[in-house]
Amino acid sequence: MKQSLTRRAMLGALGTAVAATAGCQSPGTDSTSGGDTGDQSGSADALAQSDSVYTDVYRAVADAVVSIRVYAEDARGGQGSGFLIDDEHIVTNEHVVAGGDEYYVRFADTGWRSASVVGADVYSDLAVLRVGATPTVTPLSFAKTEPTVGTEVVAIGNPFGLSGSVSAGIVSGVDRTLQSANNFSIADAVQTDAPVNPGNSGGPLVTLDGDVLGVINSGGGDNVAFAISAPLTQRVVPSLIQTGDYDHSYMGVGLRGVSPRLAEANDLDPASGVYIDSILEGGPAAGVLQGSDGETMISGAAIPTGGDVVRQMGDTPTPTRQALGSFLALETSPGETVDVLVERDGAQETVALTLGTRPEP
Repeated sequence: MKQSLTRRAMLGALGTAVAATAGCQSPGTDSTSGGDTGDQSGSADALAQSDSVYTDVYRAVADAVVSIRVYAEDARGGQGSGFLIDDEHIVTNEHVVAGGDEYYVRFADTGWRSASVVGADVYSDLAVLRVGATPTVTPLSFAKTEPTVGTEVVAIGNPFGLSGSVSAGIVSGVDRTLQSANNFSIADAVQTDAPVNPGNSGGPLVTLDGDVLGVINSGGGDNVAFAISAPLTQRVVPSLIQTGDYDHSYMGVGLRGVSPRLAEANDLDPASGVYIDSILEGGPAAGVLQGSDGETMISGAAIPTGGDVVRQMGDTPTPTRQALGSFLALETSPGETVDVLVERDGAQETVALTLGTRPEP
């Protein structure tokens, strides 16, 4: 993936003044109806005289952000956002392209262009589109370091069809867990308070240096929105381009976080770790890990007992489900054997678990 010297040079020359954020909208967008009625030519001219750091980031990044239209034979369809990562590939969300039959993308200064889906992964909510020809646009690059809470960020996309809109905020949290298909989860997500609405899905969440921290996945209110993290995206997207899909590591277990009540019922000290509630018959963990074999009543609630508590996987402590999920998603692959430190029947022991491949939805 290309590194944009031009974009970095431009952003490196910025002053330190930061102005209040406001949504930016390109010419040709109907602001009263929410409809996307024209092209976006002239968008750079509209921002030519601003000294806002957000405007400079927008100017450096927006040309690589696209509007996406999806059409289906049953007349359903949708719209979303995406961004260019090389000469021909655009990253977006799986839920943006799901169920579609025809796909079109539009850059800031072009008309609609036909695109095809190269690959899609429902478990990470990521997809890749290919376009036959792209304008002279610098692809976006991913951040090389994990974000810290409080980092200023910008979301660029097409909320409600309002092409080329920008909103700003901060990283509100990291290592979040999002709901995915089949009761699985998406690990390592980034939380932000940047306003995100329908149509932003698939667009980039970027730093003030113009580097992508994540692919916007969900939002819509309460100052809480989420993005699929750059590290997970960088694992999944190359596989989508090469093979059309991505294999996720799979344990074949039902998990619970260790709550105070669960710790009390199972005499756990410290009250942390990941509790194995159930084991899928014939799954990777069958015969290796131990699930619940009873329950006890505390304050009128049935609390499971007897399951293993995972304290560490490999060299990585797992005090929470989020930590375990991020380790599986970012550090492992199907077929690998991992040493798992568990607390079982009041003692600790290490077992070897060979990971499987998460089943198809």
